[in-house]
Parts: sequence; structure tokens; C-alpha cells
Amino acid sequence: MDTVAPLATRATNRWWLFWLLAAIILALSGLVAFRGDFSVAGVRQAVRLTAQMSLILFCIAFSASALARHLPSASTLFLRRHRRQIGLAFAFSHGVHAVALFAFAQASPDQFDDATDTAMFVFGGLAYLFIIAMAATSFDRTAAWIGPRAWRILHTVGSYDIWLTFLIAEGKRAVHDVYYWPYVAVLIAVMAIRWWGGKTRSAGS
Repeated sequence: MDTVAPLATRATNRWWLFWLLAAIILALSGLVAFRGDFSVAGVRQAVRLTAQMSLILFCIAFSASALARHLPSASTLFLRRHRRQIGLAFAFSHGVHAVALFAFAQASPDQFDDATDTAMFVFGGLAYLFIIAMAATSFDRTAAWIGPRAWRILHTVGSYDIWLTFLIAEGKRAVHDVYYWPYVAVLIAVMAIRWWGGKTRSAGS
């Protein structure tokens, strides 16, 4: 009996987590906007929700390898094995976040101007460029096309830039609202995990 699954089946099995996460992101975002009658308040809730979902997905992808290395378990090994899909789900979530931001800007330009500043556009814009480039090179063919060294530089520098952008955004809000403190704590924790993993790998080399 042939135990090799057809190509289409293998592809489906490989990407099921991405499609599940993408469906959840769309469903929750749409539900929040719908419950708010697609008003400015409802759109702003969708902006916040997608930002928070993006942050969590990014932190998981950012720390997956280090967690699996130092705290091996079925859960951490699963996250490392599916890190690419989780990273692409993060990119998808932030794409939905961009759509929500655009809808917010169209619905209430004055409120959008009050909620944003130059730093947000500079750091956020650069982060989006990295997200697009990293997502585009998260497939075997495109990764091979740019080469392992360029891929490693892009994904390392991009990851740290995205982390810093999240930290600045959440840190600015945390100064005025304790609701954002846990997000800042999570960002600091995942950086500590990455640093721990890097130090251990260097010591073992």
C-alpha cells in the first residue's frame, strides 16, 4: 500500500494551522466591528483586537525555537514545528490590522490624527516593510532564491525591529493605562527567552 500522501493532501496538512488562525482572526475582527455596528468605536475595537492578536502571534513565533530548546515538551516542539505558519498568521493578522486602520482613518480622520503621530508612521511603516519581506521569503522557493545568509539577516533584523516597534507602541500606552502592562511584560519576557537561547547556543559552540 502506498503510504505517500498526495501533494495536495500534504500541503493541506502542512498549512492547516495557518488557515485556522486566519479564519479566527477574520471571524473575531468581523464580529467586533459588527457588534459595534461598524461605527467608529467598533472599528477602533477591531484595530485594538488585531494589534493584540498580532502581538501574541509574533511573540510565539519569535520565541518558539528558544522555548523548544530549553523547555522541550509536546507544546513547545509543536510551536517550533509550526513556527512558519504562526509567523505567516501574524503577517495576515497585521494585514487585517492595516485594513482596520484604514477604515478608522476614513470613518473619523480627526480621531485618527489624534490617535497617531509621526513616530508611529515611521516605526510602523518600517515594521510593515519587514513584515512583507519576511512573509514573502517564508516559503522554500523564495528563501532559496535570496540565499541562507540574506534570509538570516532579513529575518533576524526584521524580527528585532518588529519587537521594538511593538515595545514602543505598547510602552507609550502602558504609561497611561495599566491594561497594557501585561503586553509590555510579554514582550520583555520573549526577548529574555531569545537572549537566553542565544547565550546558551554561544556557550555550547
